Amino acid sequence: MSVHAYVNFDGECLEAVEFYRQVFTAETPEIMTFGDAPPDPGFPIPDEHKHLIMHTVLNIFGTIDMFSDLLPGEPLVKGNNISLVIMLKNIDEITTLFDRLQEGGTVDMELQETFFSKYYGSLTDKFGIIWQVMHDDSEM
Repeated sequence: MSVHAYVNFDGECLEAVEFYRQVFTAETPEIMTFGDAPPDPGFPIPDEHKHLIMHTVLNIFGTIDMFSDLLPGEPLVKGNNISLVIMLKNIDEITTLFDRLQEGGTVDMELQETFFSKYYGSLTDKFGIIWQVMHDDSEM
């Protein structure tokens, strides 16, 4: 069993996925746009929205994370309803990813030792996604 993050964007999914692909040096994903879907008379897609991302997937450290745009008119609430947690054993890798993710974003808590982690920080990236980056001190 596994849990995957599914993150929605308001027209900036392609930009976000490319940013995350570079941050995590992930493979270029297959991208399905709303225009790629078969026509559905009950749910017509206006031509000006067919370029929006209907679905794409990034493999980030072996975890499948999914992303899409919402169609205009669907409300998107950016906020604390989702955060993604990265756990790594290598402190240099933690620092590198934290620095990459904060580009254009806001640091909520600088990387530091805490009572619950040897090295932890959190930030909100330029797309409004909250990331927690922490040391993995498990024995596995």
